[in-house]
Amino acid sequence: MTLICIEEHAVDPAIAAASAPAIAREAPYMRRQSRTSSPVRPGPGRRPAVEIEEALRLGADLGDERVRRMDEHGIDLQIVSWTSPVQLAPEEQALALCRAANDRLAQAVAARPDQLQGLAALPWQQPAAAVDELDRAVTGLGLRGVLIMGRPGAGFLDDPVYQPVLDRIAALRVPLYVHPYYPVPEVQQSYYAGFNDKVSAEFSLAAWGWHHEAGIHVLRLILAGVFERLPGLQVISGHWGEMVPFYLSRLDDVLSPGDTGLSRTITETYRSHVWVTPSGMYQRPQFDFVRAVVGLDRLIWSVDYPFLRLDGTREFIDGLGLTPDEREQITHRNAERLFGLNGA
Repeated sequence: MTLICIEEHAVDPAIAAASAPAIAREAPYMRRQSRTSSPVRPGPGRRPAVEIEEALRLGADLGDERVRRMDEHGIDLQIVSWTSPVQLAPEEQALALCRAANDRLAQAVAARPDQLQGLAALPWQQPAAAVDELDRAVTGLGLRGVLIMGRPGAGFLDDPVYQPVLDRIAALRVPLYVHPYYPVPEVQQSYYAGFNDKVSAEFSLAAWGWHHEAGIHVLRLILAGVFERLPGLQVISGHWGEMVPFYLSRLDDVLSPGDTGLSRTITETYRSHVWVTPSGMYQRPQFDFVRAVVGLDRLIWSVDYPFLRLDGTREFIDGLGLTPDEREQITHRNAERLFGLNGA
């Protein structure tokens, strides 16, 4: 079984430093993330987060240690993306930071093309510069797509200011990974504050808040008609689709094409333009639901390294009772088709 995992991250220290003042201002609670006060109870699919200091150390490596861990756990290829939010850096620094990070990732890919591929970071603060860097990263450096870490700015990607970037992503026929990040500060204060520091932080972030935020991001692209205008645009949504698949039927019931002005239902649009990954959340009920609602032809595997551990990946897949064809679909063929790997 060839296993390709597509939400596997790296950390860029320069972007992290440049974005730190904005994070401290808008989301100071993030310093409490993944600092475990008690062990996660064992059970099927329970995979405690790596302590943040260890995850940052592992994420800084794009070489021997990363590949050694992949080999140890039977992962053949990682598609690596920067989990550093460059759109929070000062505008005058963003392009240079992106170029340096994309160059570094491309160099790592060039050294091990059979084991590593990459997604570009873009300076979303400057849409025209983002288009140019996208062209350079994909056509010049050979990166396979784009990952956005949360919102591009105060709003979401359906804002017309980002239309040139989405147009170019679609024209290049590469996917956009819509990754979660912290919620709008006003939402965090209204919805998630008021508990102890640890609970408020995780409730705002990986327990709930940033998944909800990322799901809204994808739904806004659908409802704004972005996919009607760009029929070739493909996006990826992690963590079993950031809650959206579980409400597709409800969305269709309440928001029909007569309401939205779209030519298709929300579910039909989702099934044509969104790819779902587990992001290391290995629970059988979620897999079964996404399989039934979205389909195995839109499911691609991921671990969310280094924030989750690589162990248990193949064991979970082996326990799903898939046919050989189904297993090959989700472990490598879908990824090869979406990212144009191995001539697909």
